[in-house]
Amino acid sequence: MGTWKIIPMDLNQFKTNLIQTVAHLKEELKTIRTGRANPSIVEDLHVETYGGSTILTLKELSTITSEGPSALIIIPFDPSTIVDIEKAILKSPLGLTPATQGSRITLRIPAMSQEQREKYIKLVGQMIEEKRVVSRNHRDDMRKKIKESFDKKELTEDEKFRIEKEIDSIAQKTMEEIQNLRELKEIEIREI
Repeated sequence: MGTWKIIPMDLNQFKTNLIQTVAHLKEELKTIRTGRANPSIVEDLHVETYGGSTILTLKELSTITSEGPSALIIIPFDPSTIVDIEKAILKSPLGLTPATQGSRITLRIPAMSQEQREKYIKLVGQMIEEKRVVSRNHRDDMRKKIKESFDKKELTEDEKFRIEKEIDSIAQKTMEEIQNLRELKEIEIREI
């Protein structure tokens, strides 16, 4: 039973990989527009500023708040960056037009058409499936390691069974969490 110690380390890495997969999915889902004005749709927008010498995200350059369900307010920390922020918004694929009053930028978020909603729901589905595949691959890799250890007589049949059961349980919980994220995002997108 020489490498029995390796399995708990692999198991911890497996858990970490799945946690990271879910965390990455959450970040990706934030970028998908919903029917409501949400600062997360613009906060990671890259802004070329200070004469093109610096590229910062919008959240590094300003405070972003929602004003009601259909508007975002952007207030730059440095008013000299307003023009650069406007350019970045106009160049982005979001299709939003900034309205500037003094040192405050207002973004009106138009209501989405049913066609747009369906497009975003389809995109969510693709992201979800991608993360499911990643999760299954992590699970399959762990199962291969366990089988190899068992074949080398480093694990007993009981140990192999117990670890496989634990892996399946962790993977199942992750799949449920991914499905919950999908359902919540779809509800947000469908919300008018």
